[in-house]
Amino acid sequence: MPEFPWDVLAPFAARASQHPKGAVDLSVGTPVDPTPAVIQAALAAAANAPGYPTSAGSPVVREAAAGWINRRLGAHVSTNAVLPAIGSKELVAWLPTLLGLGVADRVVIPKIAYPTYAVGAALVRAEIIVTDRPEEVAAPSLIWINTPSNPTGEVLSATRMAEIVAYGRSVSALVVSDECYLELGWDVDPVSVLHPGVSGADHTGVLGLFSLSKRSNLAGYRFGFAAGDPEVVTRLLALRKHLGMMVPAPIQAAAAAALDDDDHIAEQRGRYGERRRLIWAALVQAGFTIDHSEAGLYLWVTRGEPCWKSVSWFADRGIIVTPGDFYGAAGADHVRVALTATDADIAQFVQRLGAS
Repeated sequence: MPEFPWDVLAPFAARASQHPKGAVDLSVGTPVDPTPAVIQAALAAAANAPGYPTSAGSPVVREAAAGWINRRLGAHVSTNAVLPAIGSKELVAWLPTLLGLGVADRVVIPKIAYPTYAVGAALVRAEIIVTDRPEEVAAPSLIWINTPSNPTGEVLSATRMAEIVAYGRSVSALVVSDECYLELGWDVDPVSVLHPGVSGADHTGVLGLFSLSKRSNLAGYRFGFAAGDPEVVTRLLALRKHLGMMVPAPIQAAAAAALDDDDHIAEQRGRYGERRRLIWAALVQAGFTIDHSEAGLYLWVTRGEPCWKSVSWFADRGIIVTPGDFYGAAGADHVRVALTATDADIAQFVQRLGAS
């Protein structure tokens, strides 16, 4: 395994923390706003849970997920095509293992991508192919797409996603779309791989991965889920039962409440939208260019220099950002700046860049 990325960033975080007013951390992207009261109440109400939960998840949480997909994504899935997980990262990391992939398999990941896609493939010693043109890869077993992208915020069009799905089906490769930022479109409206305009009348050969961490300030609860091809979900569930992979019952109740409530999403989007506006303006004024970033919780930033030079520049001002090469060689001249900071820290960010 490669060195854990955030360990490499630690010296710069230490330098940033020496700022007289402390560090402003815009690196990891962990939510800082309160978990909505409706979710906390659901968790508390389900706290008496002496029995084991099921790996499949309760009917309530699966119905809530299917309802959210229908209501918010414009797609239809049956409840037996929904699979709860202990956060979406757990699925990303373990999916190649759960699918039974190995050294004879090829896993396709984007050129600029969340590192855990490659980690999951490396665990099973599969061949990792880095490309944005999966159609050019012969005999892949698993094709990852990520829209909106972490870290770039780029959104794939429905047409482009449909092309990838069609190719995956033509070679019997599973296409998995990581869509945990789907409800955070700013300049465009992201489309899910489950939408009929992308995958057609059914979800054969397709999975979408979803998370409540960002959109519901639920990262500490650890809940995500997959939905799509019922046969694939059934296979994954059968193995997860043996491995004891199950979401705690109170967390499932909280997740169902989060999926059923749209009001808190609108409120949180408002917070992030204002923070995005302030950070964007400060970066441009400081001489940075922002690429893509039309959706999600990050700005993909450059001024045409090696990313670690930019990381150092920010650290000298008490700010922690993420180097782009964490996400692949193609990101070597960018840094990722998260919107997930308190309003007070955002104000500090703007002030420090204005004084530079």
